[in-house]
Amino acid sequence: MPPHDPAAEPASPLEIAVAARDSATLRMVEEAVRHRQVLLAYQPVVVAAEPSRTAFWEGLARVLDETGRIIPARDFIHAIEETETGRLIDCLALEKGLRALARAPDLRLAVNMSARSIGYRRWRATLDRALARDATLGERLILEITESSAMLMPEVVASFMTDLQRRGIAFALDNFGAGYTALRHLKSFSFDVLKIDAQFVRGIDDDADNQVLTRAIVEIARQFDMLTVAQQVERAAEAEQLRRLEVDCLQGHHFAAATTRPPWSETRRAAG
Repeated sequence: MPPHDPAAEPASPLEIAVAARDSATLRMVEEAVRHRQVLLAYQPVVVAAEPSRTAFWEGLARVLDETGRIIPARDFIHAIEETETGRLIDCLALEKGLRALARAPDLRLAVNMSARSIGYRRWRATLDRALARDATLGERLILEITESSAMLMPEVVASFMTDLQRRGIAFALDNFGAGYTALRHLKSFSFDVLKIDAQFVRGIDDDADNQVLTRAIVEIARQFDMLTVAQQVERAAEAEQLRRLEVDCLQGHHFAAATTRPPWSETRRAAG
């Protein structure tokens, strides 16, 4: 009797539906990239002790579908992350982020990237061209890498970070706590910013476990000289609890939604 081969079993209706959805999503994003219908939506990261003050902004990738709707990365990243299209999205996001930095001299901006883009020649060429024109852009650029992406190739990520930090670029470890970072890697990575995953932030004002875990994360970050940012802060009570836990910065809809028309673009339009 031949051995059982799970791959030979027919796909379930759910698996077929998921595959069809992912295929349609990939096609939609490919079309957006082909026509350069990719943009950034900007969300402020505010100082916890002084929420009226913005520490830096994050540029979040968006694409336009065939009807002109703005589609956030969370709705397509799963379908493209391991593909060439994912690398091109990283390139376009970096290009637009660098352009924003060049246009707004007081701006400090974080741009997301996948560790898979580290060896991608077009991504590196985009960065090198911008820094050749203005080396000071690096001092205002923060590259965000998710915890799960960083752990794909920790040694490569650490070397890449060391190289670019010499040029003034800072790094943020995104979604900390969502993956499986070995604590020993935090020291070798030398991240400048640690972004606490939303699962610890949601309802933290009424969740003793999340309070303990967040306090521990803050202590770890402090030991490694990392700025802490709590993500997806939606309520005043969450913000207040995070301030008590001495989180440095806060980001979320409680302060501002991401916008494709940030203040500096309106200022330029008025000046023009």
